[in-house]
Amino acid sequence: MAEYQHIRTGRHCAFVLHAHVVFVTKYRHKVFNDQHLTRCEGITRSVCQDFEVELVQFNGENNHVHLLVNFPPKVALSKLVNSLKGVSSRRLRQE
Repeated sequence: MAEYQHIRTGRHCAFVLHAHVVFVTKYRHKVFNDQHLTRCEGITRSVCQDFEVELVQFNGENNHVHLLVNFPPKVALSKLVNSLKGVSSRRLRQE
């Protein structure tokens, strides 16, 4: 029964959809520090909450960021990634 704990359900479906997404800085420039990564995680969590997506894991280094997301089938992965990249970039530049 433990294997069924992570299955999410909708009205007419049961699903477990995970995506491992990696965002890399342009030319792999080392621009992220710990403060940037902490803020980026907060921004990413808020965007995921808007899309009803679960951010399972967040990790990053000075030139890239790893995300592991659990998303429902009604969310197109391309739209999620587009929104994550756009919103996080815009908010980090504003601050």
